[in-house]
Amino acid sequence: MAFPSQEHQPFAHLSAPNAAFYRGILRAFARAKERFIVHLRPEDVAAELRRDNDDALAQALDKLREWGNLRADADTGRVTSVEDFHRKRYLFQLTHAGQAAEQAISFYEDAIGKRGALQSVALGDIAEQLQSLAVLARDADPDLARAHLLLLSLSDRFSSLADNAQAFMASLRRAIDFSDGDVAGFIAYKERLIDYINRFIADLANSGARIATLLGELEKFDHDRLLRLAARREAADAVPDEEEAAEAYVKAEEAAFASWSNRWRGLRDWFISTGADRPSQARLLRQAAITAIKQLIDTVGLLNERRSGRSDRSADFRALARWFAEAPDEAAAHRLWRAAFGLTPARHLTVTAATLEEWREVEGGVPWREAPPIRISPQLRRTGSYERRGKPNKVTDRSQARRLLVEQAEREASETAAARAALRTDGPVLLSELNSLDPRVFRLFLGLLGDALAARRPGETEVKTVSADGSMEIRLMLVPDGGEVEIHTEDGVLTGPEHVIDITDLTVGA
Repeated sequence: MAFPSQEHQPFAHLSAPNAAFYRGILRAFARAKERFIVHLRPEDVAAELRRDNDDALAQALDKLREWGNLRADADTGRVTSVEDFHRKRYLFQLTHAGQAAEQAISFYEDAIGKRGALQSVALGDIAEQLQSLAVLARDADPDLARAHLLLLSLSDRFSSLADNAQAFMASLRRAIDFSDGDVAGFIAYKERLIDYINRFIADLANSGARIATLLGELEKFDHDRLLRLAARREAADAVPDEEEAAEAYVKAEEAAFASWSNRWRGLRDWFISTGADRPSQARLLRQAAITAIKQLIDTVGLLNERRSGRSDRSADFRALARWFAEAPDEAAAHRLWRAAFGLTPARHLTVTAATLEEWREVEGGVPWREAPPIRISPQLRRTGSYERRGKPNKVTDRSQARRLLVEQAEREASETAAARAALRTDGPVLLSELNSLDPRVFRLFLGLLGDALAARRPGETEVKTVSADGSMEIRLMLVPDGGEVEIHTEDGVLTGPEHVIDITDLTVGA
Protein backbone atom coordinates (compact mmCIF):
# COMPACT_ATOMS: atom_id res chain seq x y z
CA MET A 1 0.00 0.00 0.00
CA ALA A 2 1.11 3.58 -0.69
CA PHE A 3 1.91 5.98 2.11
CA PRO A 4 -0.31 9.07 2.36
CA SER A 5 0.98 12.01 0.32
CA GLN A 6 2.64 14.90 2.09
CA GLU A 7 3.66 18.34 0.98
CA HIS A 8 6.49 17.95 -1.54
CA GLN A 9 9.93 19.11 -0.46
CA PRO A 10 12.08 17.40 -3.13
CA PHE A 11 15.00 19.82 -2.69
CA ALA A 12 15.19 19.48 1.11
CA HIS A 13 17.87 16.77 0.89
CA LEU A 14 20.34 19.25 -0.63
CA SER A 15 20.69 21.14 2.65
CA ALA A 16 20.32 18.15 4.97
CA PRO A 17 23.21 16.33 6.66
CA ASN A 18 24.63 13.54 4.50
CA ALA A 19 23.44 15.37 1.35
CA ALA A 20 26.00 13.47 -0.74
CA PHE A 21 24.48 10.16 0.43
CA TYR A 22 20.98 11.29 -0.57
CA ARG A 23 22.27 12.49 -3.96
CA GLY A 24 23.87 9.11 -4.58
CA ILE A 25 20.61 7.29 -3.86
CA LEU A 26 18.56 9.55 -6.13
CA ARG A 27 21.13 9.27 -8.94
CA ALA A 28 20.83 5.47 -8.64
CA PHE A 29 17.07 5.78 -9.23
CA ALA A 30 17.66 8.16 -12.15
CA ARG A 31 20.14 5.74 -13.79
CA ALA A 32 17.68 2.88 -13.29
CA LYS A 33 14.93 4.89 -14.99
CA GLU A 34 17.25 5.43 -17.96
CA ARG A 35 17.45 1.62 -18.18
CA PHE A 36 13.60 1.55 -18.12
CA ILE A 37 13.56 0.11 -14.58
CA VAL A 38 10.88 1.79 -12.51
CA HIS A 39 10.95 0.07 -9.11
CA LEU A 40 13.99 -0.66 -6.96
CA ARG A 41 14.23 -2.69 -3.78
CA PRO A 42 16.61 -1.55 -1.00
CA GLU A 43 19.05 -4.32 -1.91
CA ASP A 44 19.03 -3.09 -5.53
CA VAL A 45 19.93 0.42 -4.35
CA ALA A 46 22.69 -1.01 -2.13
CA ALA A 47 24.12 -2.96 -5.08
CA GLU A 48 24.03 0.16 -7.26
CA LEU A 49 25.86 2.13 -4.55
CA ARG A 50 28.21 -0.80 -3.81
CA ARG A 51 27.49 -0.77 -0.10
CA ASP A 52 25.66 -2.88 2.50
CA ASN A 53 21.90 -2.91 2.79
CA ASP A 54 21.95 -1.60 6.35
CA ASP A 55 19.78 0.56 8.61
CA ALA A 56 21.40 3.79 7.34
CA LEU A 57 20.20 3.06 3.80
CA ALA A 58 16.70 2.15 5.07
CA GLN A 59 16.50 5.43 7.04
CA ALA A 60 17.68 7.44 4.04
CA LEU A 61 15.07 5.85 1.78
CA ASP A 62 12.37 6.55 4.34
CA LYS A 63 13.51 10.18 4.65
CA LEU A 64 13.44 10.66 0.89
CA ARG A 65 9.91 9.26 0.90
CA GLU A 66 8.91 11.82 3.53
CA TRP A 67 10.31 14.66 1.42
CA GLY A 68 8.36 13.46 -1.61
CA ASN A 69 11.29 12.32 -3.76
CA LEU A 70 10.36 8.62 -3.55
CA ARG A 71 7.21 6.61 -3.41
CA ALA A 72 7.09 3.35 -1.42
CA ASP A 73 4.74 0.49 -2.29
CA ALA A 74 4.40 -2.78 -0.42
CA ASP A 75 6.52 -5.50 -1.98
CA THR A 76 4.25 -8.55 -2.09
CA GLY A 77 6.02 -10.26 -4.95
CA ARG A 78 8.28 -12.30 -2.66
CA VAL A 79 5.81 -13.12 0.16
CA THR A 80 5.75 -16.83 0.96
CA SER A 81 4.25 -16.76 4.46
CA VAL A 82 2.10 -14.66 6.78
CA GLU A 83 5.23 -13.50 8.61
CA ASP A 84 6.69 -12.22 5.32
CA PHE A 85 3.49 -10.31 4.64
CA HIS A 86 3.64 -8.45 7.96
CA ARG A 87 7.39 -7.76 7.61
CA LYS A 88 8.17 -4.34 6.05
CA ARG A 89 9.18 -4.90 2.45
CA TYR A 90 8.86 -2.04 -0.01
CA LEU A 91 9.43 -1.22 -3.65
CA PHE A 92 10.65 2.35 -4.19
CA GLN A 93 10.30 4.53 -7.26
CA LEU A 94 10.76 8.20 -8.12
CA THR A 95 7.70 10.38 -7.75
CA HIS A 96 6.81 13.01 -10.37
CA ALA A 97 8.13 15.69 -8.03
CA GLY A 98 11.31 13.70 -7.38
CA GLN A 99 11.90 13.13 -11.07
CA ALA A 100 11.35 16.83 -11.83
CA ALA A 101 13.79 17.77 -9.06
CA GLU A 102 16.42 15.37 -10.47
CA GLN A 103 16.04 16.87 -13.94
CA ALA A 104 16.34 20.40 -12.55
CA ILE A 105 19.44 19.54 -10.49
CA SER A 106 21.04 17.71 -13.43
CA PHE A 107 20.38 20.66 -15.73
CA TYR A 108 21.86 23.06 -13.17
CA GLU A 109 24.98 20.94 -12.66
CA ASP A 110 25.50 20.58 -16.41
CA ALA A 111 25.11 24.32 -16.99
CA ILE A 112 27.47 25.28 -14.16
CA GLY A 113 30.10 22.64 -14.84
CA LYS A 114 29.87 22.73 -18.61
CA ARG A 115 33.24 23.43 -20.17
CA GLY A 116 31.94 23.39 -23.73
CA ALA A 117 33.78 22.29 -26.82
CA LEU A 118 34.74 23.66 -30.21
CA GLN A 119 32.92 21.17 -32.40
CA SER A 120 34.68 20.63 -35.70
CA VAL A 121 32.40 17.65 -36.37
CA ALA A 122 29.31 19.88 -36.01
CA LEU A 123 30.72 22.19 -38.68
CA GLY A 124 30.98 19.28 -41.11
CA ASP A 125 27.45 18.10 -40.22
CA ILE A 126 26.02 21.57 -40.82
CA ALA A 127 27.74 21.77 -44.21
CA GLU A 128 26.42 18.32 -45.22
CA GLN A 129 22.85 19.17 -44.15
CA LEU A 130 22.97 22.45 -46.06
CA GLN A 131 24.24 20.54 -49.11
CA SER A 132 21.25 18.19 -48.83
CA LEU A 133 18.90 21.16 -48.48
CA ALA A 134 20.46 22.77 -51.57
CA VAL A 135 19.77 19.61 -53.58
CA LEU A 136 16.20 19.51 -52.22
CA ALA A 137 15.63 23.20 -53.01
CA ARG A 138 16.31 22.57 -56.72
CA ASP A 139 13.25 20.26 -56.93
CA ALA A 140 10.07 21.82 -58.19
CA ASP A 141 8.07 19.91 -55.56
CA PRO A 142 10.40 19.14 -52.61
CA ASP A 143 9.47 16.45 -50.12
CA LEU A 144 7.83 18.11 -47.11
CA ALA A 145 8.88 15.56 -44.49
CA ARG A 146 12.50 15.42 -45.71
CA ALA A 147 12.77 19.22 -45.72
CA HIS A 148 11.38 19.43 -42.18
CA LEU A 149 13.68 16.70 -40.84
CA LEU A 150 16.75 18.28 -42.45
CA LEU A 151 15.91 21.68 -40.98
CA LEU A 152 15.30 20.15 -37.54
CA SER A 153 18.66 18.36 -37.67
CA LEU A 154 20.36 21.54 -38.92
CA SER A 155 18.83 23.62 -36.13
CA ASP A 156 19.84 21.06 -33.50
CA ARG A 157 23.49 20.87 -34.69
CA PHE A 158 23.76 24.63 -35.01
CA SER A 159 22.29 25.26 -31.53
CA SER A 160 24.72 22.72 -30.08
CA LEU A 161 27.64 24.35 -31.89
CA ALA A 162 26.74 27.87 -30.73
CA ASP A 163 26.04 26.87 -27.11
CA ASN A 164 29.20 24.79 -26.81
CA ALA A 165 31.36 27.49 -28.38
CA GLN A 166 30.00 30.05 -25.91
CA ALA A 167 30.57 27.70 -22.96
CA PHE A 168 34.07 26.84 -24.19
CA MET A 169 35.15 30.48 -24.46
CA ALA A 170 33.74 31.16 -20.99
CA SER A 171 35.66 28.19 -19.52
CA LEU A 172 38.75 29.27 -21.44
CA ARG A 173 38.62 32.69 -19.83
CA ARG A 174 38.45 30.98 -16.44
CA ALA A 175 41.51 28.92 -17.37
CA ILE A 176 43.38 32.03 -18.47
CA ASP A 177 42.55 33.75 -15.18
CA PHE A 178 44.21 30.81 -13.35
CA SER A 179 46.50 32.05 -10.61
CA ASP A 180 46.90 29.20 -8.10
CA GLY A 181 46.95 25.42 -8.21
CA ASP A 182 48.96 22.89 -10.15
CA VAL A 183 51.18 25.09 -12.31
CA ALA A 184 52.89 22.16 -14.06
CA GLY A 185 49.52 20.65 -14.89
CA PHE A 186 48.27 23.93 -16.28
CA ILE A 187 51.34 24.29 -18.53
CA ALA A 188 50.84 20.76 -19.88
CA TYR A 189 47.12 21.49 -20.36
CA LYS A 190 48.06 24.69 -22.23
CA GLU A 191 50.02 22.76 -24.87
CA ARG A 192 47.09 20.48 -25.65
CA LEU A 193 44.62 23.36 -25.56
CA ILE A 194 46.57 25.51 -28.02
CA ASP A 195 46.87 22.59 -30.44
CA TYR A 196 43.11 21.95 -30.06
CA ILE A 197 42.24 25.61 -30.75
CA ASN A 198 44.58 25.76 -33.75
CA ARG A 199 42.87 22.73 -35.31
CA PHE A 200 39.44 24.25 -34.74
CA ILE A 201 40.49 27.60 -36.23
CA ALA A 202 41.64 25.80 -39.39
CA ASP A 203 38.42 23.76 -39.56
CA LEU A 204 36.31 26.87 -38.95
CA ALA A 205 38.07 28.76 -41.73
CA ASN A 206 37.55 25.91 -44.22
CA SER A 207 34.07 24.73 -43.22
CA GLY A 208 32.88 28.28 -42.51
CA ALA A 209 33.65 29.36 -46.08
CA ARG A 210 31.82 26.30 -47.44
CA ILE A 211 28.80 26.92 -45.19
CA ALA A 212 28.64 30.59 -46.24
CA THR A 213 28.68 29.54 -49.92
CA LEU A 214 25.91 26.98 -49.36
CA LEU A 215 23.78 29.53 -47.52
CA GLY A 216 24.12 31.89 -50.47
CA GLU A 217 23.12 29.11 -52.91
CA LEU A 218 20.06 28.22 -50.81
CA GLU A 219 18.91 31.82 -50.71
CA LYS A 220 19.16 31.96 -54.52
CA PHE A 221 16.84 28.93 -54.72
CA ASP A 222 14.24 30.56 -52.43
CA HIS A 223 15.04 29.03 -49.05
CA ASP A 224 11.84 30.55 -47.64
CA ARG A 225 9.95 27.84 -49.54
CA LEU A 226 11.68 25.15 -47.46
CA LEU A 227 11.05 27.09 -44.25
CA ARG A 228 7.38 27.39 -45.22
CA LEU A 229 7.18 23.61 -45.74
CA ALA A 230 8.60 22.99 -42.26
CA ALA A 231 6.20 25.53 -40.75
CA ARG A 232 3.27 23.89 -42.54
CA ARG A 233 4.20 20.47 -41.18
CA GLU A 234 4.53 21.80 -37.62
CA ALA A 235 1.21 23.65 -37.90
CA ALA A 236 -0.52 20.40 -38.87
CA ASP A 237 0.39 19.00 -35.44
CA ALA A 238 -0.44 22.22 -33.61
CA VAL A 239 -4.18 22.46 -34.52
CA PRO A 240 -6.87 19.85 -35.26
CA ASP A 241 -7.64 19.10 -38.90
CA GLU A 242 -11.13 20.65 -39.02
CA GLU A 243 -12.71 23.27 -41.24
CA GLU A 244 -13.46 25.67 -38.37
CA ALA A 245 -9.78 25.54 -37.36
CA ALA A 246 -8.59 27.14 -40.64
CA GLU A 247 -7.87 30.48 -39.00
CA ALA A 248 -6.02 28.83 -36.12
CA TYR A 249 -4.04 26.77 -38.65
CA VAL A 250 -2.95 29.93 -40.50
CA LYS A 251 -1.84 31.57 -37.26
CA ALA A 252 0.08 28.48 -36.20
CA GLU A 253 1.78 28.27 -39.61
CA GLU A 254 2.78 31.96 -39.52
CA ALA A 255 4.14 31.60 -35.98
CA ALA A 256 6.18 28.53 -37.00
CA PHE A 257 7.45 30.28 -40.14
CA ALA A 258 8.52 33.33 -38.10
CA SER A 259 10.39 31.02 -35.73
CA TRP A 260 12.19 29.24 -38.61
CA SER A 261 13.02 32.57 -40.28
CA ASN A 262 14.56 33.81 -37.04
CA ARG A 263 16.66 30.65 -36.73
CA TRP A 264 17.78 30.97 -40.34
CA ARG A 265 18.79 34.57 -39.71
CA GLY A 266 20.85 33.44 -36.72
CA LEU A 267 22.56 30.78 -38.85
CA ARG A 268 23.29 33.36 -41.55
CA ASP A 269 24.67 35.92 -39.09
CA TRP A 270 26.89 33.23 -37.59
CA PHE A 271 28.71 32.49 -40.85
CA ILE A 272 28.22 35.51 -43.15
CA SER A 273 29.51 39.01 -42.39
CA THR A 274 27.23 41.88 -43.44
CA GLY A 275 29.95 44.53 -43.48
CA ALA A 276 33.06 45.73 -41.76
CA ASP A 277 31.02 46.94 -38.78
CA ARG A 278 29.03 43.68 -38.49
CA PRO A 279 31.41 40.71 -38.75
CA SER A 280 30.05 37.18 -38.54
CA GLN A 281 30.06 35.28 -35.27
CA ALA A 282 32.43 32.74 -36.83
CA ARG A 283 34.95 35.50 -37.52
CA LEU A 284 34.54 36.87 -34.00
CA LEU A 285 35.04 33.35 -32.62
CA ARG A 286 38.26 32.95 -34.64
CA GLN A 287 39.53 36.30 -33.35
CA ALA A 288 38.62 35.37 -29.77
CA ALA A 289 40.38 32.00 -30.13
CA ILE A 290 43.54 33.63 -31.51
CA THR A 291 43.46 36.20 -28.69
CA ALA A 292 43.01 33.37 -26.19
CA ILE A 293 46.14 31.64 -27.51
CA LYS A 294 48.15 34.82 -26.97
CA GLN A 295 46.73 35.23 -23.48
CA LEU A 296 47.51 31.61 -22.64
CA ILE A 297 51.12 32.10 -23.68
CA ASP A 298 51.35 35.30 -21.60
CA THR A 299 49.82 33.49 -18.61
CA VAL A 300 52.37 30.69 -18.87
CA GLY A 301 55.15 33.29 -18.98
CA LEU A 302 53.83 34.89 -15.79
CA LEU A 303 53.54 31.50 -14.10
CA ASN A 304 57.12 30.63 -15.05
CA GLU A 305 58.30 33.95 -13.61
CA ARG A 306 56.35 33.27 -10.44
CA ARG A 307 57.86 29.79 -10.11
CA SER A 308 61.40 30.97 -10.73
CA GLY A 309 61.27 33.29 -7.74
CA ARG A 310 63.58 36.22 -7.08
CA SER A 311 67.14 36.01 -8.36
CA ASP A 312 70.14 37.41 -6.46
CA ARG A 313 73.60 38.36 -7.74
CA SER A 314 75.30 35.28 -6.33
CA ALA A 315 72.92 33.00 -8.25
CA ASP A 316 73.56 35.00 -11.42
CA PHE A 317 77.33 34.63 -11.03
CA ARG A 318 77.01 30.89 -10.36
CA ALA A 319 74.95 30.50 -13.52
CA LEU A 320 77.50 32.56 -15.45
CA ALA A 321 80.35 30.41 -14.09
CA ARG A 322 78.51 27.29 -15.22
CA TRP A 323 78.15 28.77 -18.73
CA PHE A 324 81.88 29.52 -18.82
CA ALA A 325 82.66 25.95 -17.72
CA GLU A 326 80.37 24.57 -20.46
CA ALA A 327 81.80 26.79 -23.23
CA PRO A 328 82.98 24.55 -26.11
CA ASP A 329 86.11 26.58 -26.90
CA GLU A 330 88.01 29.75 -25.99
CA ALA A 331 86.34 31.80 -28.72
CA ALA A 332 82.91 30.98 -27.26
CA ALA A 333 84.16 31.98 -23.80
CA HIS A 334 85.33 35.34 -25.19
CA ARG A 335 81.93 35.94 -26.81
CA LEU A 336 80.23 35.11 -23.51
CA TRP A 337 82.56 37.51 -21.71
CA ARG A 338 81.70 40.37 -24.07
CA ALA A 339 77.97 39.64 -23.82
CA ALA A 340 78.03 39.41 -20.00
CA PHE A 341 80.25 42.37 -19.11
CA GLY A 342 79.98 44.63 -22.16
CA LEU A 343 83.67 45.64 -22.17
CA THR A 344 83.51 47.17 -25.64
CA PRO A 345 84.54 50.63 -26.83
CA ALA A 346 82.09 53.35 -25.79
CA ARG A 347 81.00 55.37 -28.81
CA HIS A 348 80.24 58.43 -26.70
CA LEU A 349 83.71 58.43 -25.06
CA THR A 350 85.70 61.49 -26.10
CA VAL A 351 89.44 60.94 -26.54
CA THR A 352 92.23 62.95 -28.10
CA ALA A 353 93.14 62.80 -31.76
CA ALA A 354 96.55 61.30 -30.93
CA THR A 355 94.88 58.43 -29.10
CA LEU A 356 92.63 57.73 -32.07
CA GLU A 357 95.64 57.75 -34.39
CA GLU A 358 97.46 55.25 -32.20
CA TRP A 359 94.49 52.92 -31.98
CA ARG A 360 94.00 52.80 -35.76
CA GLU A 361 97.15 50.70 -36.01
CA VAL A 362 96.17 48.29 -33.21
CA GLU A 363 94.85 44.89 -34.28
CA GLY A 364 91.75 43.38 -32.73
CA GLY A 365 93.50 40.55 -30.86
CA VAL A 366 96.02 42.72 -28.93
CA PRO A 367 95.64 42.30 -25.13
CA TRP A 368 94.69 45.36 -23.11
CA ARG A 369 98.00 45.35 -21.25
CA GLU A 370 99.95 45.68 -24.52
CA ALA A 371 97.61 48.18 -26.19
CA PRO A 372 98.27 51.95 -26.19
CA PRO A 373 96.67 53.86 -23.33
CA ILE A 374 93.44 55.76 -23.84
CA ARG A 375 93.96 59.37 -22.82
CA ILE A 376 90.85 60.93 -21.41
CA SER A 377 90.40 64.57 -20.49
CA PRO A 378 90.92 65.13 -16.73
CA GLN A 379 87.73 67.17 -16.75
CA LEU A 380 85.81 64.16 -18.11
CA ARG A 381 87.29 61.79 -15.50
CA ARG A 382 86.66 64.19 -12.63
CA THR A 383 83.14 65.44 -13.45
CA GLY A 384 81.82 62.88 -15.94
CA SER A 385 81.27 65.56 -18.60
CA TYR A 386 83.51 67.09 -21.22
CA GLU A 387 83.21 70.61 -22.51
CA ARG A 388 85.40 71.84 -25.27
CA ARG A 389 86.92 75.22 -24.63
CA GLY A 390 86.56 78.03 -27.10
CA LYS A 391 83.88 79.00 -29.54
CA PRO A 392 81.44 76.42 -30.83
CA ASN A 393 81.79 75.25 -34.40
CA LYS A 394 79.99 77.24 -37.04
CA VAL A 395 76.79 75.81 -38.46
CA THR A 396 77.59 74.29 -41.83
CA ASP A 397 75.69 75.77 -44.74
CA ARG A 398 74.31 72.81 -46.68
CA SER A 399 72.01 74.72 -49.03
CA GLN A 400 74.30 74.17 -52.02
CA ALA A 401 74.52 70.42 -51.33
CA ARG A 402 70.73 70.21 -51.06
CA ARG A 403 70.37 72.11 -54.32
CA LEU A 404 72.74 69.68 -56.05
CA LEU A 405 70.76 66.72 -54.72
CA VAL A 406 67.51 68.25 -55.99
CA GLU A 407 69.03 68.84 -59.41
CA GLN A 408 70.35 65.29 -59.54
CA ALA A 409 66.96 63.84 -58.55
CA GLU A 410 65.18 65.94 -61.19
CA ARG A 411 67.70 64.89 -63.84
CA GLU A 412 67.32 61.20 -62.98
CA ALA A 413 63.51 61.52 -62.99
CA SER A 414 63.65 63.17 -66.41
CA GLU A 415 65.96 60.50 -67.80
CA THR A 416 63.70 57.75 -66.39
CA ALA A 417 60.62 59.38 -67.97
CA ALA A 418 62.44 59.60 -71.30
CA ALA A 419 63.39 55.92 -71.01
CA ARG A 420 59.77 54.97 -70.31
CA ALA A 421 58.65 56.99 -73.32
CA ALA A 422 61.26 55.32 -75.54
CA LEU A 423 60.31 51.87 -74.31
CA ARG A 424 56.54 52.30 -74.72
CA THR A 425 55.33 50.14 -77.64
CA ASP A 426 51.86 51.64 -78.25
CA GLY A 427 50.54 48.15 -78.97
CA PRO A 428 51.78 44.58 -79.34
CA VAL A 429 55.04 44.20 -81.26
CA LEU A 430 57.51 41.42 -81.83
CA LEU A 431 60.57 41.35 -79.64
CA SER A 432 62.74 41.26 -82.75
CA GLU A 433 61.22 44.56 -83.93
CA LEU A 434 62.70 46.52 -81.03
CA ASN A 435 65.41 48.89 -82.27
CA SER A 436 68.84 49.22 -80.72
CA LEU A 437 68.39 50.39 -77.13
CA ASP A 438 70.64 52.83 -75.29
CA PRO A 439 72.02 51.67 -71.91
CA ARG A 440 69.42 53.46 -69.70
CA VAL A 441 66.46 52.20 -71.76
CA PHE A 442 67.99 48.75 -71.92
CA ARG A 443 68.36 48.56 -68.11
CA LEU A 444 64.71 49.54 -67.71
CA PHE A 445 63.74 46.93 -70.32
CA LEU A 446 65.70 44.22 -68.50
CA GLY A 447 63.90 45.05 -65.26
CA LEU A 448 60.46 44.79 -66.95
CA LEU A 449 61.43 41.58 -68.70
CA GLY A 450 62.63 40.08 -65.40
CA ASP A 451 59.35 41.02 -63.66
CA ALA A 452 57.31 39.38 -66.44
CA LEU A 453 59.35 36.17 -66.52
CA ALA A 454 59.24 35.91 -62.73
CA ALA A 455 55.42 36.26 -62.75
CA ARG A 456 54.94 33.61 -65.47
CA ARG A 457 54.06 30.20 -64.04
CA PRO A 458 55.41 26.93 -65.44
CA GLY A 459 53.54 25.88 -68.57
CA GLU A 460 52.09 29.34 -69.27
CA THR A 461 52.83 31.10 -72.59
CA GLU A 462 51.30 34.49 -71.71
CA VAL A 463 51.73 36.76 -68.71
CA LYS A 464 50.83 40.34 -67.76
CA THR A 465 52.35 42.16 -64.82
CA VAL A 466 53.21 45.62 -63.49
CA SER A 467 56.68 46.88 -62.60
CA ALA A 468 57.67 47.10 -58.96
CA ASP A 469 57.17 50.88 -58.85
CA GLY A 470 53.78 50.63 -60.58
CA SER A 471 54.82 52.92 -63.46
CA MET A 472 54.74 50.43 -66.35
CA GLU A 473 52.75 47.40 -67.44
CA ILE A 474 54.17 44.64 -69.63
CA ARG A 475 52.33 41.84 -71.45
CA LEU A 476 54.49 39.02 -72.79
CA MET A 477 53.31 36.23 -75.13
CA LEU A 478 55.52 33.42 -76.43
CA VAL A 479 55.52 32.96 -80.22
CA PRO A 480 55.43 29.23 -81.07
CA ASP A 481 58.31 28.25 -83.38
CA GLY A 482 59.47 31.88 -83.41
CA GLY A 483 63.14 31.00 -83.17
CA GLU A 484 65.83 33.06 -81.48
CA VAL A 485 65.98 36.89 -81.64
CA GLU A 486 68.74 39.39 -80.88
CA ILE A 487 68.53 42.87 -79.33
CA HIS A 488 71.66 44.98 -79.81
CA THR A 489 72.77 47.48 -77.18
CA GLU A 490 75.92 49.38 -76.36
CA ASP A 491 76.57 46.93 -73.53
CA GLY A 492 76.18 43.82 -75.69
CA VAL A 493 73.64 41.60 -77.45
CA LEU A 494 70.59 40.04 -75.71
CA THR A 495 69.36 36.76 -77.23
CA GLY A 496 66.24 34.77 -76.44
CA PRO A 497 63.07 33.14 -77.86
CA GLU A 498 60.70 35.25 -79.93
CA HIS A 499 57.83 36.91 -78.01
CA VAL A 500 55.06 39.39 -78.63
CA ILE A 501 55.53 42.24 -76.19
CA ASP A 502 53.22 45.10 -75.20
CA ILE A 503 54.62 47.77 -72.85
CA THR A 504 52.32 50.52 -71.45
CA ASP A 505 53.41 53.62 -69.55
CA LEU A 506 50.91 53.88 -66.69
CA THR A 507 52.10 57.37 -65.72
CA VAL A 508 50.77 58.91 -68.92
CA GLY A 509 47.63 60.87 -68.17
CA ALA A 510 47.99 60.20 -64.43
